[in-house]
Amino acid sequence: MTERMPAASERVVANLRRAAKRVFNAEAGTAYLFILPSLIGFSVFYGYPAVRAVVISFTEWSLLRAPRPIGLDNYERLLGDPLFWNAMKVTGLYVLYNIPIQTILGLFMAVAMHRLTQSLAVRGVLVLPYLVSNVVVGLAFLWVLDPLLGTVNMMLGWFGIARQPFLGSPEQALASIAGINIWRHMGFTALLFYAGLQAIPKELYEAGTIDGAGEWRLFRNISLPLLRPVMVFVLVTSVIGSFQIFDTIAVTTQGGPVNATRAIVWYIYENAFQFFRMGYASALSVVLFLILITVTILQMRFLQGSRSELE
Repeated sequence: MTERMPAASERVVANLRRAAKRVFNAEAGTAYLFILPSLIGFSVFYGYPAVRAVVISFTEWSLLRAPRPIGLDNYERLLGDPLFWNAMKVTGLYVLYNIPIQTILGLFMAVAMHRLTQSLAVRGVLVLPYLVSNVVVGLAFLWVLDPLLGTVNMMLGWFGIARQPFLGSPEQALASIAGINIWRHMGFTALLFYAGLQAIPKELYEAGTIDGAGEWRLFRNISLPLLRPVMVFVLVTSVIGSFQIFDTIAVTTQGGPVNATRAIVWYIYENAFQFFRMGYASALSVVLFLILITVTILQMRFLQGSRSELE
């Protein structure tokens, strides 16, 4: 027994030395040097504020006085806050409105480009709305959807359809905001899917065509399974972005009418910078972070994001 112990410890030390050489060799040192600026920026602008927010969430802080520790009171208050649960409901509905339509439209446009045209001009037009600021898009649609002078209501009048309030209606406001963001992001989503389609070997489509497969079977049996990694990336990033919807709401409805568009990030903003409840806003942010982590893990597990059919 005493003879085996030193041998085992020597093997452990040898393995650690080999691992250290791999981690700290010249090539790795060059890589660390390149990522150092990004690491510093991430630590200063993301890492430290995130840790600071967790600390603040256990305090009562109005920004005008020193923070006062209150333990878990903010989290207890959160559980009984009807506005928080309304904000989560609104955010969840927005995700359900936004993600399926945006993903399906983006995928359809990508397949159409891949099968019919690969024009650079078409791709440029598709990505153009994504390059426009969310604030500018929100202001433009605030005018386009205006109940009296908006272009959309003028077009509805041509078909004998009554004018719609859109952003002014509790029933239509959230769907209207989802429509605005779908219009802005679906072109970019289509380009992501298009890049994934470009990576699929053409021989697979040729073999399927020889076997008599039509466009639908080619898409269902070849394109869709091989787009799994891109699909996972699109869904994960889109869901995270949808949970953080803020700009469009700030420009158009500001949480109204009647809390119909008071999403969770807008509610956090209100508590922090309108009601000066920074501790409570930080607790809301921590809960949102935990929800996003959980949703992301579930998506990765369910969609098997680390597996590709091309392997």
